[in-house]
This record gives sequence, C-alpha cells and structure tokens, in this order.
Amino acid sequence: MATEEGYEETQVSDRGMVTIPANLRRRLDIEPGDKIRWTTDDAGHLSVEVVKQRYGAFDDFEGAPMGGDGLETHDRAGYEEDPAFSENA
Repeated sequence: MATEEGYEETQVSDRGMVTIPANLRRRLDIEPGDKIRWTTDDAGHLSVEVVKQRYGAFDDFEGAPMGGDGLETHDRAGYEEDPAFSENA
C-alpha cells in the first residue's frame, strides 16, 4: 500500500512470504523467475537486490548442423578418419 511518504508496505504471511507491490514490480522490471537477494548490515538495515533470471537469451540462435542423425560424435580437429586416432585401433 502506498503511503504519503512514498514507501510501500506489505505484510509477512504465516509462512514468511511477502508480496512485491505491482508498481514496484513494473518499475524495477521484476518478472517471474527473477530472484530477490536479501542482505543486512550490523545495524539491522535490510537491503534488497533484484537478480534477473531471464530465460530464452539464446532463442534467436540456430543450431549448427553436425551431419548425420546427430547420434554420432564429431571430432572438431578433423581426425575422424585417421586410424591413429581411432578408439578401435
């Protein structure tokens, strides 16, 4: 609840949970999956930091074709056909 001083208050539940007010979530771009880091100092002051946990950062990338059906291994150095580097030699 916003007050005249401009701060927000929420109530701690029986299970120790709190709700971040909607206007703070919007202002700080807090989304589901983000983490909240809690720290205190010697005087008992509490600080809260939002730790972004964004998923899908590589969704726009396409996989590189490796050939075959994807079940065999590939030697990036190019020694697949050399018997000296074969496990069966």
